[in-house]
Amino acid sequence: QVQLVESGGGSVQPGGSLRLSCAASGSISNIYDMGWYRQAPGMQRELVARDSSAVGTTYAKSVQGRFTISRDNAKNTVYLQMNSLKSEDTAVYQCNAVILWDSRVSTFWGQGTQVTVST
Repeated sequence: QVQLVESGGGSVQPGGSLRLSCAASGSISNIYDMGWYRQAPGMQRELVARDSSAVGTTYAKSVQGRFTISRDNAKNTVYLQMNSLKSEDTAVYQCNAVILWDSRVSTFWGQGTQVTVST
C-alpha cells in the first residue's frame, strides 16, 4: 500500500507564510504527479498547485505569485510554500499523488491539514 502524510498546517495572520509537506511512503515504483488541493467550508475542492512529470507545474490563478510547489524526488515528498497568505486561503489542504506501485497506477490522497489565516 501507499500512504501520503502531510504536515505543516496551522494558523497564521494575513500576510504570513506557511510551508506544507507531503511525504509518500510504501511500495512506490514511480511518482508521476504530486499536487495540493484545498476545500473551504461550503465550497468544492479545488486545485491549488500541481507538479506533473508530463506537463510541469500548474497553479490556480488565485495563488499564482504567492505559492510555490516543489518536489524532492529522492524523498518522495512534495512541498507547498505559501507566502502572502490571505483569509480566503483558509481551507483544509490535501496532498494528492498519482503513483505507480505494485504494477498499477493509482491516485492517493493525504488526510488533509488545516490552514487558517486570520487576525
